[in-house]
Amino acid sequence: MTLWITLGIAAVLILWIIGTYNGLVKSKIKIDNSWSDISVFLKKRFDLIPNIVNTVKGYAAHESQTLEKVIQARNAAVAVPAGDVAGQVAANQVLGGAMRGLLAIAESYPDLKANAQFIELQHALQDIEGELSNSRRYYNATVRDYNTAVQQFPGVIVANFGGFKAREFFELENKDEAKNVEVKF
Repeated sequence: MTLWITLGIAAVLILWIIGTYNGLVKSKIKIDNSWSDISVFLKKRFDLIPNIVNTVKGYAAHESQTLEKVIQARNAAVAVPAGDVAGQVAANQVLGGAMRGLLAIAESYPDLKANAQFIELQHALQDIEGELSNSRRYYNATVRDYNTAVQQFPGVIVANFGGFKAREFFELENKDEAKNVEVKF
């Protein structure tokens, strides 16, 4: 009888370890998937920026310093290695500031603001920024759930043996970066 009780406890313990491990793997995959979504929207954003810069360039040739800052910030953001959350946050903060400067320039040129291509690019940028914001929220929610599972007892035991480490949130130091790019007409 004692043997059966011991085997039953061991079986329950093994099933719990397997379930906990598989849950952590599932959470880790959700984080990787949500980061992939962010990467897709960042790529769309990075691809759209040269089109916006070229459109503005035709109207505001003497604003070359601001245009160069946008291109440099975009190139720096594109160069951040995949999975480098802190690097992406920093690069996108710089890029967001440069983009606000670019859109501020556009406000000074009524003909540019009325240009159909520029209007279309602004709408595309707004859409991408909205999707990017949603993706960041989802990523942070999956990281929160994963980090909670990795750090709470008794899951921390399985996490330590399985090599699961807490992940970084996609947090913006400058709260203005969390706002969508404002486009005025």
